[in-house]
Amino acid sequence: MALSFPNQSRSYDATRHAVRFWGYDKAMETSFYVMADALRFLQPGTLSDEVGLLNAFDSNRDVICSTAAKVFARGNKGSYDLISSDF
Repeated sequence: MALSFPNQSRSYDATRHAVRFWGYDKAMETSFYVMADALRFLQPGTLSDEVGLLNAFDSNRDVICSTAAKVFARGNKGSYDLISSDF
């Protein structure tokens, strides 16, 4: 079974300055963090506040989930940080 993203929830993590979302491989839940720099790379002009970063995530969800699946396939970790160079 491939990694899936049925949970549309996402949240802003102020400590990491990233947007967190979840993927599922069978019954296993995995956390992903899209770093603010990566979101600004995907959507230039994005404001660095919570609302701006969440909007950038929502506008680019498909490419973010596709990239998350590729990063996940590289190796097993507890969580994954998606950075600009991943895109």
